[in-house]
Amino acid sequence: MAGFLAKGAVSIKDIIAPSFIEVDFNHLKIDDKFYRTLYVVGYPRYVSANWLYPLITFDHPLYISMYIYPTEAKVVLEDLKRKIAEMEATIEGDIKSGKAVDPTVQVALDDALALQAELAKGSERFFQFGLYITIPADSLDELNQVAKQIDSVISSLLIIAKQATLEMEEGFKSTLPMFYDRLGVWRNIDTTSLAMTFPFATASLTKNEGILYGVNQHDGSLIIFDRFTLENANAVILGKSGGGKSFMVKLECLRLLMMGVDVLIIDPENEYEKSTQSVGGEFVVFSANSQYKINPFDLTTVNPEPDELSNKILDLHSLMRVIMGELTPSQDALLDRALVLTYRERGITQDPETFKNEPPLLEDLFKIFTGMETPEAKELADRLEKFVKGSASGIFNHQSNFDIKNPFTVFGIRDLEENLRPVAMYIVLDYIWNRVRKDRKKRVLIVDEAWYLIKQKDSGAYLHSFAKRARKYQLGLTTITQDVEDFLSTDEGKAIITNSSLQIILKQSTAAVDKISQTFYLTGGEKHYLLSAGVGEGLFFAGHSHVGFRVIASEEEKTLIE
Repeated sequence: MAGFLAKGAVSIKDIIAPSFIEVDFNHLKIDDKFYRTLYVVGYPRYVSANWLYPLITFDHPLYISMYIYPTEAKVVLEDLKRKIAEMEATIEGDIKSGKAVDPTVQVALDDALALQAELAKGSERFFQFGLYITIPADSLDELNQVAKQIDSVISSLLIIAKQATLEMEEGFKSTLPMFYDRLGVWRNIDTTSLAMTFPFATASLTKNEGILYGVNQHDGSLIIFDRFTLENANAVILGKSGGGKSFMVKLECLRLLMMGVDVLIIDPENEYEKSTQSVGGEFVVFSANSQYKINPFDLTTVNPEPDELSNKILDLHSLMRVIMGELTPSQDALLDRALVLTYRERGITQDPETFKNEPPLLEDLFKIFTGMETPEAKELADRLEKFVKGSASGIFNHQSNFDIKNPFTVFGIRDLEENLRPVAMYIVLDYIWNRVRKDRKKRVLIVDEAWYLIKQKDSGAYLHSFAKRARKYQLGLTTITQDVEDFLSTDEGKAIITNSSLQIILKQSTAAVDKISQTFYLTGGEKHYLLSAGVGEGLFFAGHSHVGFRVIASEEEKTLIE
């Protein structure tokens, strides 16, 4: 006994219980929170589907409890029979005495007769229904203010509610998820009305901050969202050609700029040139004769990471595989030695101080291969020659002469050969990555036609690693593709989708919709919606919520974009 007492008499209930409860006649105070319970005594005569939606989606936490008790049809029919007889007698008495018949009694009689017929046929059942609402608040003033707002909302629904005056404790207990109905304020309700009361509600994606993405197709609410509030700011946009992807992305860019977010775009088709001119952005054209140059060997000199050079060499491994194609293990080892030697020739080692030296060029690596005088080194030099001395030499074999200064910067690569675009996209991505790490601020990087990168394993893996690391530097990566089937069939494509908290699926073709349904676990209705959606319509996924939506823009925005 002594040992038991020594352990103390504190139970689990004692640990989770509040420190105090103050019961007032029209509210409760539990610790620092205030609560007030309302119970519904009057309902509208007719209700439509989801009629409680304004209450369920009210912009304040509420505890709403519905108590449903089945009743015996026999008992209800007997009560109805008695009520009908009373109402008929009242009407007959009014007629005999020469009075006008009370219209409310006549309406009630008609409803009762219709319900009696439905119950007798067995097409309706009867229930007793109780609806209680508890309002939590941080202060008494807030509680009174929210209670007035709630009263206004439910009055607009033709509901009459009363405060559980002197029964606040019972009311609070009745709205806890324990099926503990202490108020017992019920109303008879039939099956149809009860079904209409079921709280169907679509996900609400209307926030107090962010940009407008479109209109919720289910309830007409605006989708206002800040992608930087999610666990990462990455987005994936999938849609068939002509589905409205480009328009939606351009619209998002305009609105992000207004919120002070920098926008960077890799544009394989020069689609964003007009938008760039409209907002005073900078359009950087990459071609053999372009004035803009980017050196893939550039190193970060401001706050470099401890393994900066090693990581750069690993990135260059991937780039060289994009340039040269598949490499054997011995060629890969040879490439590694050549890259280390190329930097060492410029006096660059693991010491961050040496990063200030002028970085090597692609032709320096070519010279290293040539100087090795082995068949494998010669083969690698031959594969690289096109980019040093051949048709592509004017693009990637110069020191960088460009820096990102404009908040809206687009890299246009349409004028490059088809097979050079993945190389250019990779080099631009790497260049942007170095700039992003140097100066942290909210940015969104848009990679249009991402399939160019995903279709090659090394560049796809780099894009995936980019998506994983972006959050750390306040960067949101937007990946856009119309090659949905091919994108989803690769491990890198699936991984990018997994690492994107915002996913937007626009109108789809019948060939791609099955693959999308499997990946996103869509219902049959959502699958049909994607097939029948119009331009600019689709599904909007944000975190764990998703809704059908439609992109909307003002006339001024359309003028800037189109």
